[in-house]
Amino acid sequence: MDELIDDPEREGVDVAGPRDAQSIVFLHGTAFSRAQWAPQRDALAEEFHVVAPDLPGHGTRAGEPFHLGSAIDLLETVVRTGAGGHAVLVGLSLGGYVATAYTGRFPDRVDGLMLVGSSANPVESTAILTRLLSMATRVVTRSSLFERSVERLGKRWVRNRNLRPEHEAEILEAGLYPRQLGMAGPNLAGYDFRADLETYSGPVMIVNGESDRLMRKEAPAHAEAGGTDSQARVVTVDGSGHVCPLHRPSAVSDLVATFATRIETERTL
Repeated sequence: MDELIDDPEREGVDVAGPRDAQSIVFLHGTAFSRAQWAPQRDALAEEFHVVAPDLPGHGTRAGEPFHLGSAIDLLETVVRTGAGGHAVLVGLSLGGYVATAYTGRFPDRVDGLMLVGSSANPVESTAILTRLLSMATRVVTRSSLFERSVERLGKRWVRNRNLRPEHEAEILEAGLYPRQLGMAGPNLAGYDFRADLETYSGPVMIVNGESDRLMRKEAPAHAEAGGTDSQARVVTVDGSGHVCPLHRPSAVSDLVATFATRIETERTL
Protein backbone atom coordinates (compact mmCIF):
# COMPACT_ATOMS: atom_id res chain seq x y z
CA MET A 1 0.00 0.00 0.00
CA ASP A 2 2.94 2.37 0.55
CA GLU A 3 3.54 2.47 -3.21
CA LEU A 4 -0.05 3.47 -3.94
CA ILE A 5 0.70 6.77 -5.64
CA ASP A 6 4.32 6.49 -6.76
CA ASP A 7 2.94 6.28 -10.30
CA PRO A 8 0.58 9.22 -11.06
CA GLU A 9 -1.36 6.97 -13.41
CA ARG A 10 -1.89 4.36 -10.69
CA GLU A 11 -5.37 2.87 -10.90
CA GLY A 12 -7.79 4.25 -8.36
CA VAL A 13 -6.11 7.61 -7.70
CA ASP A 14 -6.11 10.79 -9.79
CA VAL A 15 -3.08 13.04 -9.35
CA ALA A 16 -2.78 16.39 -11.14
CA GLY A 17 -0.94 19.68 -10.79
CA PRO A 18 2.53 20.72 -9.60
CA ARG A 19 3.89 18.61 -6.76
CA ASP A 20 5.45 21.62 -5.04
CA ALA A 21 2.09 23.40 -4.76
CA GLN A 22 -0.40 23.19 -1.88
CA SER A 23 -1.93 19.70 -1.92
CA ILE A 24 -5.68 19.22 -1.91
CA VAL A 25 -7.13 15.74 -1.41
CA PHE A 26 -10.73 15.29 -2.60
CA LEU A 27 -12.96 12.55 -1.19
CA HIS A 28 -16.14 11.68 -3.08
CA GLY A 29 -19.64 10.98 -1.82
CA THR A 30 -21.50 7.69 -1.52
CA ALA A 31 -22.36 5.93 -4.78
CA PHE A 32 -19.93 8.08 -6.80
CA SER A 33 -16.22 7.64 -7.50
CA ARG A 34 -13.18 9.91 -7.62
CA ALA A 35 -14.47 11.08 -11.04
CA GLN A 36 -17.13 13.08 -9.17
CA TRP A 37 -14.42 15.70 -8.55
CA ALA A 38 -13.34 15.95 -12.22
CA PRO A 39 -14.68 19.53 -12.60
CA GLN A 40 -12.79 20.73 -9.53
CA ARG A 41 -9.65 18.74 -10.42
CA ASP A 42 -9.40 20.36 -13.84
CA ALA A 43 -10.27 23.83 -12.55
CA LEU A 44 -7.62 23.77 -9.79
CA ALA A 45 -4.76 21.65 -11.16
CA GLU A 46 -2.82 24.58 -12.62
CA GLU A 47 -2.45 26.18 -9.20
CA PHE A 48 -2.68 23.28 -6.75
CA HIS A 49 -1.50 19.69 -6.40
CA VAL A 50 -4.76 17.76 -6.61
CA VAL A 51 -5.24 14.15 -5.47
CA ALA A 52 -8.51 12.20 -5.60
CA PRO A 53 -8.79 8.51 -4.62
CA ASP A 54 -11.61 6.01 -4.95
CA LEU A 55 -12.92 5.08 -1.51
CA PRO A 56 -13.52 1.41 -0.64
CA GLY A 57 -16.69 0.08 -2.25
CA HIS A 58 -16.52 2.58 -5.11
CA GLY A 59 -14.87 2.92 -8.52
CA THR A 60 -11.81 0.74 -8.90
CA ARG A 61 -12.31 -0.42 -5.29
CA ALA A 62 -15.91 -1.54 -5.81
CA GLY A 63 -14.94 -5.08 -4.82
CA GLU A 64 -13.79 -3.99 -1.36
CA PRO A 65 -16.28 -3.61 1.50
CA PHE A 66 -16.58 -0.10 2.88
CA HIS A 67 -15.38 0.28 6.46
CA LEU A 68 -14.59 3.62 8.05
CA GLY A 69 -11.32 2.25 9.40
CA SER A 70 -10.13 1.00 6.02
CA ALA A 71 -11.10 4.32 4.42
CA ILE A 72 -9.03 6.19 7.01
CA ASP A 73 -6.06 3.87 6.37
CA LEU A 74 -6.39 4.46 2.63
CA LEU A 75 -6.52 8.22 3.14
CA GLU A 76 -3.43 8.10 5.33
CA THR A 77 -1.53 6.36 2.53
CA VAL A 78 -2.84 8.86 -0.01
CA VAL A 79 -1.79 11.86 2.11
CA ARG A 80 1.59 10.39 2.97
CA THR A 81 2.64 9.11 -0.44
CA GLY A 82 0.67 11.34 -2.78
CA ALA A 83 0.40 14.68 -1.01
CA GLY A 84 3.76 15.12 0.66
CA GLY A 85 2.50 14.21 4.13
CA HIS A 86 -0.05 16.99 4.58
CA ALA A 87 -2.98 18.43 2.64
CA VAL A 88 -6.20 20.39 2.62
CA LEU A 89 -8.98 17.79 2.77
CA VAL A 90 -12.22 18.37 0.86
CA GLY A 91 -14.94 15.75 1.31
CA LEU A 92 -18.51 15.44 0.10
CA SER A 93 -21.04 13.55 2.24
CA LEU A 94 -19.40 10.18 2.98
CA GLY A 95 -16.05 11.69 1.98
CA GLY A 96 -16.57 14.51 4.46
CA TYR A 97 -17.15 12.06 7.29
CA VAL A 98 -14.05 10.06 6.32
CA ALA A 99 -12.04 13.30 6.25
CA THR A 100 -13.35 14.29 9.68
CA ALA A 101 -12.52 10.94 11.28
CA TYR A 102 -9.08 11.04 9.66
CA THR A 103 -8.51 14.53 11.06
CA GLY A 104 -9.38 13.28 14.53
CA ARG A 105 -6.64 10.67 14.20
CA PHE A 106 -4.01 12.60 12.21
CA PRO A 107 -4.61 16.34 12.86
CA ASP A 108 -1.02 17.32 12.07
CA ARG A 109 -1.43 16.05 8.50
CA VAL A 110 -4.48 18.24 7.81
CA ASP A 111 -3.76 21.80 6.65
CA GLY A 112 -7.47 22.58 6.48
CA LEU A 113 -10.81 20.81 6.35
CA MET A 114 -13.69 21.59 3.98
CA LEU A 115 -16.79 19.54 4.72
CA VAL A 116 -19.44 19.52 2.00
CA GLY A 117 -22.86 18.05 2.75
CA SER A 118 -21.63 16.37 5.93
CA SER A 119 -22.82 18.61 8.76
CA ALA A 120 -25.32 16.22 10.38
CA ASN A 121 -23.75 14.30 13.24
CA PRO A 122 -25.09 10.70 13.08
CA VAL A 123 -25.67 10.21 16.81
CA GLU A 124 -28.84 9.71 18.86
CA SER A 125 -31.96 10.24 16.70
CA THR A 126 -29.87 10.94 13.59
CA ALA A 127 -28.11 7.60 14.10
CA ILE A 128 -31.49 5.84 14.11
CA LEU A 129 -32.53 7.66 10.93
CA THR A 130 -29.21 6.76 9.27
CA ARG A 131 -29.66 3.07 10.11
CA LEU A 132 -33.26 3.03 8.87
CA LEU A 133 -32.39 4.69 5.57
CA SER A 134 -29.45 2.34 5.10
CA MET A 135 -31.64 -0.69 5.79
CA ALA A 136 -34.26 0.49 3.29
CA THR A 137 -31.59 1.04 0.65
CA ARG A 138 -30.08 -2.41 1.22
CA VAL A 139 -33.50 -3.99 0.77
CA VAL A 140 -34.12 -2.11 -2.48
CA THR A 141 -30.69 -2.74 -3.97
CA ARG A 142 -30.70 -6.43 -2.98
CA SER A 143 -32.64 -6.96 -6.19
CA SER A 144 -30.41 -6.54 -9.25
CA LEU A 145 -33.41 -5.20 -11.13
CA PHE A 146 -34.02 -2.43 -8.59
CA GLU A 147 -30.30 -1.72 -8.29
CA ARG A 148 -30.05 -1.19 -12.04
CA SER A 149 -33.12 1.05 -11.91
CA VAL A 150 -31.53 3.20 -9.19
CA GLU A 151 -28.33 3.31 -11.21
CA ARG A 152 -30.21 4.47 -14.30
CA LEU A 153 -31.88 7.22 -12.28
CA GLY A 154 -28.48 8.29 -10.98
CA LYS A 155 -27.03 8.46 -14.47
CA ARG A 156 -30.01 10.49 -15.65
CA TRP A 157 -29.42 12.87 -12.75
CA VAL A 158 -25.77 13.32 -13.79
CA ARG A 159 -26.79 13.98 -17.41
CA ASN A 160 -29.18 16.68 -16.22
CA ARG A 161 -26.38 18.64 -14.54
CA ASN A 162 -24.76 21.50 -16.43
CA LEU A 163 -21.43 19.70 -16.78
CA ARG A 164 -18.81 19.89 -19.48
CA PRO A 165 -19.25 16.90 -21.82
CA GLU A 166 -15.88 15.39 -20.91
CA HIS A 167 -16.66 15.57 -17.19
CA GLU A 168 -20.10 14.03 -17.63
CA ALA A 169 -18.57 11.21 -19.69
CA GLU A 170 -15.83 10.60 -17.11
CA ILE A 171 -18.30 10.39 -14.22
CA LEU A 172 -20.62 8.03 -16.08
CA GLU A 173 -17.77 5.84 -17.33
CA ALA A 174 -16.43 5.48 -13.79
CA GLY A 175 -19.85 4.12 -12.77
CA LEU A 176 -22.32 4.67 -9.97
CA TYR A 177 -22.56 2.38 -6.95
CA PRO A 178 -26.06 2.68 -5.44
CA ARG A 179 -25.61 -0.38 -3.21
CA GLN A 180 -23.10 1.62 -1.17
CA LEU A 181 -25.89 3.97 -0.11
CA GLY A 182 -26.99 1.17 2.18
CA MET A 183 -23.56 -0.20 3.08
CA ALA A 184 -21.81 2.94 4.28
CA GLY A 185 -24.51 4.19 6.66
CA PRO A 186 -24.07 1.57 9.39
CA ASN A 187 -20.35 2.46 9.51
CA LEU A 188 -21.23 6.05 10.31
CA ALA A 189 -24.27 5.65 12.57
CA GLY A 190 -23.36 6.26 16.20
CA TYR A 191 -19.96 7.79 15.43
CA ASP A 192 -19.53 11.23 17.00
CA PHE A 193 -17.78 13.16 14.23
CA ARG A 194 -18.29 16.41 16.09
CA ALA A 195 -16.01 15.12 18.84
CA ASP A 196 -13.24 14.72 16.25
CA LEU A 197 -13.85 18.26 15.01
CA GLU A 198 -13.53 19.61 18.53
CA THR A 199 -9.96 18.29 18.77
CA TYR A 200 -8.85 20.01 15.55
CA SER A 201 -7.42 23.54 15.80
CA GLY A 202 -6.92 24.21 12.07
CA PRO A 203 -9.18 26.04 9.62
CA VAL A 204 -12.57 24.49 8.86
CA MET A 205 -15.19 25.42 6.28
CA ILE A 206 -18.70 23.96 6.35
CA VAL A 207 -20.36 23.97 2.92
CA ASN A 208 -23.91 22.90 2.03
CA GLY A 209 -26.26 23.26 -0.89
CA GLU A 210 -29.16 25.65 -0.50
CA SER A 211 -31.82 22.91 -0.61
CA ASP A 212 -29.90 20.46 1.61
CA ARG A 213 -32.06 21.32 4.60
CA LEU A 214 -30.94 18.66 7.08
CA MET A 215 -27.26 19.49 6.60
CA ARG A 216 -27.89 23.24 6.69
CA LYS A 217 -29.85 22.90 9.93
CA GLU A 218 -26.90 21.12 11.56
CA ALA A 219 -24.21 23.38 10.06
CA PRO A 220 -23.96 25.98 12.89
CA ALA A 221 -23.41 23.29 15.53
CA HIS A 222 -20.85 21.59 13.30
CA ALA A 223 -19.02 24.87 12.77
CA GLU A 224 -19.02 25.55 16.51
CA ALA A 225 -17.34 22.20 17.06
CA GLY A 226 -14.83 23.11 14.34
CA GLY A 227 -13.31 25.99 16.25
CA THR A 228 -13.66 29.70 16.78
CA ASP A 229 -15.57 31.92 14.36
CA SER A 230 -12.28 32.90 12.72
CA GLN A 231 -11.49 29.25 11.98
CA ALA A 232 -14.84 27.67 11.09
CA ARG A 233 -17.02 29.31 8.46
CA VAL A 234 -20.45 28.27 7.18
CA VAL A 235 -21.18 28.70 3.47
CA THR A 236 -24.36 27.97 1.52
CA VAL A 237 -24.12 27.33 -2.22
CA ASP A 238 -27.15 28.91 -3.86
CA GLY A 239 -29.19 26.96 -6.39
CA SER A 240 -27.83 23.57 -5.39
CA GLY A 241 -28.68 20.46 -3.42
CA HIS A 242 -26.71 17.85 -1.51
CA VAL A 243 -24.25 17.15 -4.33
CA CYS A 244 -23.40 20.81 -4.86
CA PRO A 245 -19.99 20.12 -6.49
CA LEU A 246 -21.96 18.82 -9.48
CA HIS A 247 -24.89 21.23 -9.17
CA ARG A 248 -22.59 24.28 -9.12
CA PRO A 249 -19.09 23.05 -10.08
CA SER A 250 -17.55 26.47 -10.70
CA ALA A 251 -18.90 27.91 -7.45
CA VAL A 252 -17.48 25.02 -5.43
CA SER A 253 -14.15 25.20 -7.28
CA ASP A 254 -13.91 28.89 -6.36
CA LEU A 255 -14.66 28.12 -2.71
CA VAL A 256 -11.95 25.46 -2.60
CA ALA A 257 -9.43 27.72 -4.33
CA THR A 258 -10.08 30.60 -1.92
CA PHE A 259 -9.89 28.32 1.12
CA ALA A 260 -6.68 26.58 -0.02
CA THR A 261 -5.00 29.85 -1.05
CA ARG A 262 -5.64 31.36 2.37
CA ILE A 263 -4.21 28.28 4.06
CA GLU A 264 -1.17 28.23 1.79
CA THR A 265 -0.53 31.92 2.42
CA GLU A 266 -0.79 31.55 6.19
CA ARG A 267 1.55 28.54 6.14
CA THR A 268 4.26 30.44 4.26
CA LEU A 269 4.15 33.61 6.40
